[in-house]
Amino acid sequence: MDLIIAAIALAVAVAVGVRSMRRLARLEARVVALTRGADGHTLEAVIGAHLETVDAVARELASVAARTAMLEASGRRAFQRLGLVRYNPFEETGGNQSFVLALLDADDDGFILTSLHTRSGTRVYARALTAGRSENALSGEETEALELARAAAKGSPATADHPTGSARAE
Repeated sequence: MDLIIAAIALAVAVAVGVRSMRRLARLEARVVALTRGADGHTLEAVIGAHLETVDAVARELASVAARTAMLEASGRRAFQRLGLVRYNPFEETGGNQSFVLALLDADDDGFILTSLHTRSGTRVYARALTAGRSENALSGEETEALELARAAAKGSPATADHPTGSARAE
């Protein structure tokens, strides 16, 4: 009888062992499937490749951020707003051939260019602007061009035409 009990215990042990081996084989197959990438690389290789890509993207992002900061800084110095006033300072000349052009950057620095056309010739004057102010007094047309430039949307010129202008104050 002891032999029969031992045989039954051995058969149960063999069945449990076979079942455990099958289960272990299935688990091993699932682990292998999980640790293989789509192209057959191991999970470690896939993660390593992704980390290299993340590092490359981070380096590129830092480079783009540095270039963007440089462009933003230099863009503030570019002329962004302009005002143009065309006028006729003297009744004896024809048309609005005289003009004032105000060019401003983001800090209202820039200059005013004045062209005064008369029968005897054309004269051009330039005035530097710092924070929207000139060291010299501005004429009415120059003041108007400066105000137009200040009010202008970035990149869009603001203009005014005066068919018969006032005498220019110099």
